[in-house]
Amino acid sequence: MIEPALALIEFSSIAAGIQAADAMVKRAPIDVIKTGTVQPGKYLVLIGGQVADVEESLATGREVGGAAAVDFVYLPQVHPSVVEAIGRGRAPQPAVDALGVIETTTVAAAIHAADAGVKGAEVQILEVRLADGLGGKGIVLYTGLVGDVEAAIEIGVGVLRQPDLLVRQVVIPQLHPEMWENIDLATRFFSGGET
Repeated sequence: MIEPALALIEFSSIAAGIQAADAMVKRAPIDVIKTGTVQPGKYLVLIGGQVADVEESLATGREVGGAAAVDFVYLPQVHPSVVEAIGRGRAPQPAVDALGVIETTTVAAAIHAADAGVKGAEVQILEVRLADGLGGKGIVLYTGLVGDVEAAIEIGVGVLRQPDLLVRQVVIPQLHPEMWENIDLATRFFSGGET
């Protein structure tokens, strides 16, 4: 289900995250809520719904979570491909001209970068991978023509609130076919084709 607004809060405390999530859904009507633990011991709260409701709920979650709310993202007009990538994991694609990767220290930063990059350039999102199996980090994989992928990476990195949210950014033109087969299948080492 594609929502007009999406927000995520990343908590360093599971208890604080549960308490904040409860306050969030009590504060405003939310169409979608997904919560749970991720590595390394963080708690994520993802909400979707009408813009004003999501904004109000997010503010409540940040207030109740206090210092345990380590990062957040609010996307009042989230790009549909970001919602799809979060919901389904990945979209295998034929080999393309370039692969771009943004690696972030937080889940919220990865979602923010994914949305900005796909809105600002003619690229496709191959994957938005969040937290588990990444030590709490996030990665975004874009595909497309070299110039478009470079633009998406620049735009995605440009929206990060702090420089320390970025681990690394790369653009790889003409990825080797064998490497593409691996990346297109999965980014996990032992995945059996799952992400």
